[in-house]
Amino acid sequence: MPNLHSPRTQDLPPLPALTVENLVQAALAEDWGRTGDITSQNVIPASAKAHAVIRAREAGRLAGLDLAEAAFRANNSGLTSIRHKQDGDLLAPNDDVATIEGPARALLAAERVALNYLGHLSGIASKTAHLVDLVAHTKAQICDTRKTTPGLRAVEKYAVRAGGGANHRFGLDDAIMIKDNHIAVAGGITPALKAAQSGAGHMVAIEIEVDTLAQLDEALAADARIILLDNMTPEQLAEAVARTQGRAILEASGRVSETTVVAIAESGVDYISVGAITHSAATLDLGLDIDIS
Repeated sequence: MPNLHSPRTQDLPPLPALTVENLVQAALAEDWGRTGDITSQNVIPASAKAHAVIRAREAGRLAGLDLAEAAFRANNSGLTSIRHKQDGDLLAPNDDVATIEGPARALLAAERVALNYLGHLSGIASKTAHLVDLVAHTKAQICDTRKTTPGLRAVEKYAVRAGGGANHRFGLDDAIMIKDNHIAVAGGITPALKAAQSGAGHMVAIEIEVDTLAQLDEALAADARIILLDNMTPEQLAEAVARTQGRAILEASGRVSETTVVAIAESGVDYISVGAITHSAATLDLGLDIDIS
């Protein structure tokens, strides 16, 4: 895992409790099936208590504690938890993240669901934080896309925020995003923009995608306020920034990786959208070490 230097994300709004509970209940139902954890039921005495610590096994950025804790407390388990870190915190190898205590059967039954969520979301936060660190000397903000795991969009976008990134739209209903196929069907940049501008309410953001500088000029002439510059080279992006002269917010997208993101950011764009921070983030390695008492 790359070194992460940026400080903890401050004042990270928590996930809605209903979202957390619904996701955790669905995951536990999938894992427990019809009869629950038959291994623990047959191997571990009902009276056994356990003390466990979740620890980081590699460096990264933490996200997903609310879901992990919800898994442990589900089904009136009697488990208690103490946080040693908070979502958005940087982790070093062997850092203690949380302590879980209580009935051993309940702890073992919830362990995998808790770690699945914690590792997945921390992986997203860590990948995001790495890119945020790389472009910290520029004004560009790293943001996500709709390329998320079905059913997990809300929490994956939360993990992006925990990593210091920004959220793009959450769905098709919260902003107008005119892409190349919309433009083709609508008959061009100008008619697509004019139709959106006349139909949307004053609170609805409108963004249009362009592939060339000529399309950028047309979008600016049609009074575009947010423009996505798709798959342009850093030189083209810099020229787009010069032509725009602050008249629109510029977002770069396409072929973004840790090897390309700095040059893209240094072009002067406002946002860089990166699908990979959600759809290709490696799980952060966190483990649960248990002591029986």
